[in-house]
Amino acid sequence: MVAVSEPEYGGKTPLQWVKELETQHRDVSLSVIVVMALVEIMKLSTASSTSEFAQKADTLARAFEELPYKPAAMKAGVELFKRPVNALSASDDDWRTGVFKGFEEQLADYQNFRERAADNGLPFVKDNAVILVHSYSRAVMLLLQKARKSNKRLKVFVTETRPTPSGTKAVVELRQADIRAELILDSAVGAIMAKVDMVIVGAEGVVQNGGLINQIGTYQIAVVAKASNKPFYAVTEQYKFVRWFPLNQDDLPGEDRPDYFKYTDSADISPRNPHIDYTPPEYISLLFTNVGVLTPSGVSEELVKFYIS
Repeated sequence: MVAVSEPEYGGKTPLQWVKELETQHRDVSLSVIVVMALVEIMKLSTASSTSEFAQKADTLARAFEELPYKPAAMKAGVELFKRPVNALSASDDDWRTGVFKGFEEQLADYQNFRERAADNGLPFVKDNAVILVHSYSRAVMLLLQKARKSNKRLKVFVTETRPTPSGTKAVVELRQADIRAELILDSAVGAIMAKVDMVIVGAEGVVQNGGLINQIGTYQIAVVAKASNKPFYAVTEQYKFVRWFPLNQDDLPGEDRPDYFKYTDSADISPRNPHIDYTPPEYISLLFTNVGVLTPSGVSEELVKFYIS
């Protein structure tokens, strides 16, 4: 990681930049926040040529990729940032203006990705549907709110998602939207599955084979849903597509092992929970994205098109 005192970092570490922007833009996904942070830092660069600018951008990108913080979204954001940088042309006299204009257009385009993903999932949410939701996802919340605004009556079970308050947050928001919502224990998923019509989750990242990296507990819910013949859907924006190919839980990069949620119930018991898990594509029915409704096998093609466009 580049030293904090270097001028291009403006006196802040990469993680401090991310945390500050997350506070300022609470409704923006982390992968987009990463792009915003990288762009703001690079605006401080005094690079006088495209090659120097690209070199500094690459060094900065690597520093962000090494952060032990939500690695899927972090890597996706870094790859998004690299697109305009890789398109730099040394023959362009006003290259600096051009590259930052490219970033502005890129970030503007991302603003409606979530809306479009929710719209594409809306036909799958029927009137009187009973839905299981895991944790809190802005994309899932938007889809369910749109369904309610179209006069569909819904019943939603939300996992508690201990030790975070994510499940409670989702229930409160759903009830405010006039959607019947009930908080359930994480351990009650198997018992509740027979009562639901479908499972809908969000995603921290969508990997090359169409699998999901998401809040811990997603994988086990997908396994129970498949065993119960219930469709398992994911709502996600294309900027969360990431060029990773995990084969199992141990392939999740950098999810810190040391970074665990930790809480203490007594002086002698200190449970530990990993933050994320990996759900293989065979457990996923469909993905509702801004580019349409995809099968897991269709993700790879869209990912390639997205990053070479």
